[in-house]
This record gives sequence, C-alpha cells and structure tokens, in this order.
Amino acid sequence: MLRKVWLLPLFVILLLASLVPTSPAQESRHFTFHYTFTVKNLPANEKVRIWFPQAKSDRWQEVKILSAKGDLPLKTTHEKKYGDEIFYADTSNSKPELHFDVEYDVVRHERVALGPSSSPQLVAASLSSKERQQYLQPDVLVPVTGLPADLAVKVTQNDAQPLEKARAIYDYVFTTMRYDKTGTGWGRGDVLYACDAKKGNCTDFHSLFIAMARSQGIPARFEIGFPLPAEKHSGDIAGYHCWADFYIDGKGWIPVDISEAWKHPEKREYFFGSHDVNRVQFSVGRDLQLSPPQAGKPLNYFVYPYVEVDGREFANVDVAFSFADAGSTIAER
Repeated sequence: MLRKVWLLPLFVILLLASLVPTSPAQESRHFTFHYTFTVKNLPANEKVRIWFPQAKSDRWQEVKILSAKGDLPLKTTHEKKYGDEIFYADTSNSKPELHFDVEYDVVRHERVALGPSSSPQLVAASLSSKERQQYLQPDVLVPVTGLPADLAVKVTQNDAQPLEKARAIYDYVFTTMRYDKTGTGWGRGDVLYACDAKKGNCTDFHSLFIAMARSQGIPARFEIGFPLPAEKHSGDIAGYHCWADFYIDGKGWIPVDISEAWKHPEKREYFFGSHDVNRVQFSVGRDLQLSPPQAGKPLNYFVYPYVEVDGREFANVDVAFSFADAGSTIAER
C-alpha cells in the first residue's frame, strides 16, 4: 500500500516535469583552422617586418595552436589598447618569398545573451571609466557626432532605455542597409559612406551600428575574424567576417550580427543578442597600433597580415584560409 502511495506523487512529478519547457542546449562547433600566407617579390637587403593576428581563447572560443611555422622565427606580441595577440617576424636579409602557416584547433561556443532561452548567457561585467570612454569615443572612420548621431536621435526618439535604443538602432541598420559589395567604398567601415550609399559588407553594417550606439552613450566594440559555412564540413574561406557587441549596465556585453541577419532574415531576432558557432574571432578594435609599432598609420582593422619593407607598407601578400570540422578530412569545394 505504501508503495502505491509513493508511486502516485512520483508519477505526478514526472508528468509535470515533462510539461515544463526546457531551454535549448547551447551549440558548439569543433574544427581546425589554417591561416596561411606568402609575401612575394621582396626586395633584397631591405628591412622586412611582418605582423599578423593570433587567435586566442576567451569565454566563447577555446583555441589551441597546433603548429606555427614560417620562413622567419615567430614572436608573440600584444597590442596594448584591446589586448589583441600578434605574431611578429622581421629580417634584414630576406628571401624573395616568405611563407607562414598557422594551424589552430578551435571549439567555438554559441553565445546567447538575449532571446527565448530561460538562461541567457549574460556575463556579469562592469566597465571602468577608462574602458567606458574607450568604447564611446570615435574611430577615424566611425564618428559619433554629425550625421550618425542625428540619425540615432531620430531612430531612438520613442525609446527611453539603452537596450530599447540599441534595438531601434539594430532595426534601422537592418532595414536601411543592403548587403552589396559592388562598386567602390564598401568594406572600410566608413560610416559616412554607409550613411550615403546605404550598402556595404559586414564592416559597414557594424560600423554604422557602433557609431549610432556610441552617440547615444551606449558603449560598443568591433570584433573581426572569419566565417565558417554552416552547410559545409570543410573547405576554403574566401575572406573575413566581423560583428559587434554593445554594453548595457547591469547586463554586460550583448552581441549583434546585423549583416548575417540581413542575409538570413528569418534569424533577425536571433542575431540581436546572439552569435552562432559559425565563426572564429581574431581581433578586437579599430585604428590599431601594433607591437612593435608599425611605421605606417594605425590599422583600420586587423585580420590579414600587415607587412612593411623599409618602413613602407608592402601589399604583395597572397593569403589562404581553410577549415575542417573535427573528424572531417575531405575538403568540400
């Protein structure tokens, strides 16, 4: 009799538990990533200096360097403003060509800070006054006054809270910009170009978002790396991808990816507050002073190799990037 009495409550508990919605498990993607490049037609007997970004681990990606090979010894240095890690090499007696190859093992985790999940991954954080100022100030191509500020005032006039303002800016960029890499001017993250042309790539989308957010007193930062095609298990990667975060007091950093939302409009809600697993990050920030400092002007952004010969930028660099999901050995091209 006692056995039957205990079985009934247990059955009720299990039934109720089955009716409670559970939050979806966060996804991860495990892959290797090859970052290779060749500097070509180098002049003899001139000082050659080479910098390229080094992926590193953080809360959202676990990075191991499987191999780092090059025709010159590689040193690891650190950019001071944003903490980006850098591979650096130099020589005064270069061969005509220099080749470098770094292979990474990466586990990238889905990042969900907002949305339907009952346990969004908001990370408790607080900004120092120095950090807040850093993420509110303009970059060379990202003004926080003038046209983008005027647009932000109009777009957010009915919103009182910073999170509401950020969403209004996100929606404005999503509905106003067009992902279009024709013509010239796109890809530099030039906010005034984006305001005028209303088109561009991920750099232009997120630069406009960052400028408008900062003009409203919302700290925002630029992040860049490479995309992984969701539908393939291995292959070459044609170029970079970038995205953004904005900061809300009491909530922390919240991710957005407006250009991916534009390409996949069914994910418009998802990409306000989430980043998927199909990416690997290499650096943060704009107007970057490398370490050791380059002779040229600060870099607009840092995802490709930067080379100087005798103190001048040298652009004859062939790059090749590829990936393979863990367990995948045959490239799909």
